[in-house]
Amino acid sequence: MYQWDFYTVLQSFDLFLIGLWTTFLYTAGSISIGIVVGLAVCFARLAKLQSVRLLARSYQELFRCTPLLVQIMWAYYALPLLTGYSISNTTAGLLTLSLYVGAFYSEIFRGGINAIERGQTEAGLATGLSRVQVMHHIILPQAIKKMLPAFINQSVIQVKNTSLLYAISVAELTYMTSVVNSETYRPMEAFTLAAVMYFLMLFPLTQFADRFEKNLRQSD
Repeated sequence: MYQWDFYTVLQSFDLFLIGLWTTFLYTAGSISIGIVVGLAVCFARLAKLQSVRLLARSYQELFRCTPLLVQIMWAYYALPLLTGYSISNTTAGLLTLSLYVGAFYSEIFRGGINAIERGQTEAGLATGLSRVQVMHHIILPQAIKKMLPAFINQSVIQVKNTSLLYAISVAELTYMTSVVNSETYRPMEAFTLAAVMYFLMLFPLTQFADRFEKNLRQSD
């Protein structure tokens, strides 16, 4: 019968904390960049020029229809061969995570904007507001309420996506758990502790998302 021994694993708890902090940094950084990318692609999808819309759609489909792990490996190993410039694992990881989540955010943003009745845009333009002012003062405040639940859920998924960076030796939580396992030979305890740490990070966010969505349905 297997004898659990968390004491041995907990002696390397500092490595788990390093991994947890790195996971947080990559999550926060990629979400921040992803929001900017997502907004840019969203407005590109809503542009009048067909070529701009096609370019934005191509970007979305490229990142949404290929596995994130493949994208990470490609950015780290293949991109330097094509460009002739070396790229660190940290840069490759952050870049790929940001572009990946930006593709999903852009569709979430576009869906929220399109959910607002077109008549409100026409009414705003009729009062003398520019399209930018209509978007800023009328459309976006309403669209944000509609897109927030999906945005939060995608951000929760992004936390788990950072675990794929272990493939290029980024010292996030999953990678550091593997390091602890290689030192202690206690995989059950090491990965159980990692699972608990992921759960403690994500459970409050999922509960907030569920409650926010419930309140939103009640207010409609």
